[in-house]
Amino acid sequence: MENRYQKIISWVEDIKDRNHSSASALIILKDDAMVLEHYSGSHSNTEGSLPITQFSQFNVASARKSYLGLAVAYAIHEGKIKSLDDYAVNYFEEFDKELLGRTTIRNLITHSHGLNEDEFGAVYREFNPAKGWAYRGINVLMMTQLIKRLYNQSISELLHERVFLPLGYKETAWQTKENEKLVKVIVNPKEEATYKLGNSNDGTESNLYVSAREFAHWGNLHLKRGNINGKQIVPKEVIELATQVQSPEYKNKEFPLNGAYWYVQGTPSLRSEIGDRVPKGAFQIIGVTGPTLLVIPEYNVVVAKMYNKRYNYEGIDGENYLYYLKEFSNLVADTFSK
Repeated sequence: MENRYQKIISWVEDIKDRNHSSASALIILKDDAMVLEHYSGSHSNTEGSLPITQFSQFNVASARKSYLGLAVAYAIHEGKIKSLDDYAVNYFEEFDKELLGRTTIRNLITHSHGLNEDEFGAVYREFNPAKGWAYRGINVLMMTQLIKRLYNQSISELLHERVFLPLGYKETAWQTKENEKLVKVIVNPKEEATYKLGNSNDGTESNLYVSAREFAHWGNLHLKRGNINGKQIVPKEVIELATQVQSPEYKNKEFPLNGAYWYVQGTPSLRSEIGDRVPKGAFQIIGVTGPTLLVIPEYNVVVAKMYNKRYNYEGIDGENYLYYLKEFSNLVADTFSK
């Protein structure tokens, strides 16, 4: 069976070496079954580091947005947020009303809000809401803080109670302390890797660590629309809200499409991170440290890929990172389309 996936394994290992990552992991779920489990390398780029195993937990960086996306979808489903098209000024009193203008919740979860921060933390507007697309951090911080206000719980507490505990997740957490199961992050290949820890485990920082297995099962939860082993863990409507296209209508068809932070395959676009051979309705989330979680409902497939190197793909063979993200997803699609 592994021979069928050898091209994917070889691709993952090749990129690992070329990016100077010390670790990789690859999990493939097909029809609810784990058909591939592959681990390579060690927890750090220093001699004597622990080998990567099924228990190793990787920093997933911006892939944590998929966890925030589920919390936001809950808030909409339960009426804490009345509509995706509610104006942000109704929820963020601390922000300048004129600056927010006609920004909606929909804009904030699809990167179409047009807000940014300067080096001093001052918020400014890059473009009018729904008139552009830009990947910035301010919308993530805003929505993370909003969930805490709406539920009087952090997103980590909310998800632990509603999802992680019922599913028995023990290797998914926002980490503030070192432990030997955590894989260190390489920033500069010439320097020793370090832990990427936060000061808080409330979900506001980029300190979410997840094992490759639980990352894959997180994807499978979304593939199965919240129903695991015959039990509806998450309402189907919540999953659908998170993983279906919620982006406004763009005049520029080069922009990627998003659900609640997830990238969603609609009509393939130039700036999308999903390859053009991936079927419509697929969705994906990535992080700067190398994680990719790709879900292809048409093939009933989930692929979780992990690295531990900050910034990947840029400049390899003169290509940009989108080329490699698309190449990987196309390779997966080709494997299962036959």
